[in-house]
Amino acid sequence: MALNETQQAVLTNIIAIIGDSSLPTSFYSDVLLRLESLGYTLKESDAWIICFTIQKVENTIKAECNVDCIPEGLYEIAIDMVCGEFLYTLKSTGQLTGFDLDVALKSVQAGDTNVTFAVGQGSLTPEQRLDSLLSYLIHQGKGKFVCYRKLKW
Repeated sequence: MALNETQQAVLTNIIAIIGDSSLPTSFYSDVLLRLESLGYTLKESDAWIICFTIQKVENTIKAECNVDCIPEGLYEIAIDMVCGEFLYTLKSTGQLTGFDLDVALKSVQAGDTNVTFAVGQGSLTPEQRLDSLLSYLIHQGKGKFVCYRKLKW
């Protein structure tokens, strides 16, 4: 999928900030596309915090699995973790603007798993649904780390 002008500008900034990384450029563009698909409107000023979050998630996965680079089988999980951490940071600091709760909070589908957050009228407030979504993005799939874990002697 082609990136729009803002996405391309953010991607260029991310590549300039991160420099040398074990992740391919397609990983960064997939993070940006995933954020947009969740209802977040990217700004060029997001590049630094996205870079920080990418490096945080990358280091977490590498440390938990005892590997030198993120295994390809964990890319989708890593992308969701980056998006969840990024949105959580913005929410925690009161900077989460340009986020469409109606788009993001109805359901999330990853592969053959579908999680619905708002059914009918729902009893959760928009903030509770957002917290549920962020928790899902940050924590889902961590059980798969064990499939890629290397023993340390």
